Formats: sequence, structure tokens, C-alpha cells
Amino acid sequence: MLRVIEDLTEAAARHDATRQDRLERWRVLEPDAGRFVWFLAQAVAARRVVEIGTSRGVSTLWLADAVRAVGGRLLSVDTDADAQEHAARTVAEAGLTEQVSFRTQDGGAALAAMADGEVDLLFLDAERTEYLSWWPHPLRVLRRGGVLVADNALSHPDEIAPLRDLLDVEEGLAVTTVPVGKGELVAVRLGEIPGS
Repeated sequence: MLRVIEDLTEAAARHDATRQDRLERWRVLEPDAGRFVWFLAQAVAARRVVEIGTSRGVSTLWLADAVRAVGGRLLSVDTDADAQEHAARTVAEAGLTEQVSFRTQDGGAALAAMADGEVDLLFLDAERTEYLSWWPHPLRVLRRGGVLVADNALSHPDEIAPLRDLLDVEEGLAVTTVPVGKGELVAVRLGEIPGS
């Protein structure tokens, strides 16, 4: 799996260097951020993981490998069917097909259709300006002890700020920004506190 990630990351760097338009870039997850989300998924024994923003599948590979260890599943949602087809081929090459389902759909619509508390880890790496319109679903779908991670917290702080503001005022959340990759905004939905 690591070889597939390395090859894809190198291909993305070459591709993105030739594209001026941000929307034409592959924009894959950086290796340290990939290891971080893998670690988080392992730490919470995430069996039900949702990724909004497939891109070329680097984050998909990290998350699929994490859920494989606990017999879980990853749902990867993106509006770009071509990118998802590429990601599906990459996932197959890494031997992780059994762990991943792909869905071509708007991220907000996908979250709105999910049940309360059905997600162990939600990874947001889509158009950041959309996150506000998806509220309250990114939080509603998380189980107690579940984790929400939003990429680009440091590279695009102004675009992440509205989501951070919503998370900061919610009771029962621990929220921080971790300086790996382009910055990961992390919120943990706290469980019941003994004796409270």
C-alpha cells in the first residue's frame, strides 16, 4: 500500500506542477497528514469511516488500510466520477477493494441522508466553502467518541474558519488544529463524563 501511495503522490506532484487552475489539480493528501488520519482511525477503532472528497485516492488508501485492521468500511464520496474511477483503480492495485465503497454525490447530500451517530470518523477534504451549508450533518452523524477531521486548516484558514467557529461553540466537543500536512482541524465528540 505504501508503494502505491508514494507512486500516486509523486504522479500528483508532477501533474499539479503543470496546472495553473486549482480545480484541475489532483490535490492529494500529504504523507504526514495521511499517516495522521490513519493513526486517528486506529486510535478510535473506526469501523465506519466517511471521506468527503476522494480526489485521486491517497486519503482513501490511508483510511481503507486503517479500517481493514478492524474489519471496517470506508465510504468515499465525491462529485467527480472520473476522479473516483481513478481512485477505485488505485484502491484495487493496493488490494483494498473490499474495504471501500465509492459514491458520486454531493457531500452535503450524502451526510444529510445518514443516520445520527453512524460514523466513527469523518474526513472532510472537499470544497471548504461548502462545509457551512452542510451543517449540522457533519456533527450529527458522528457517534460519541467519533472524530471529525477537516484538511487544509492551515493552508486555507479563512475558508476553514466558519467550520471551526461552529465546532468551537458546540458543547461536548474537543477541538484543535494539528500542524501536519496543510493542517488538520480535528474535533472529537466526547462521551459521557463519569460522575457528571
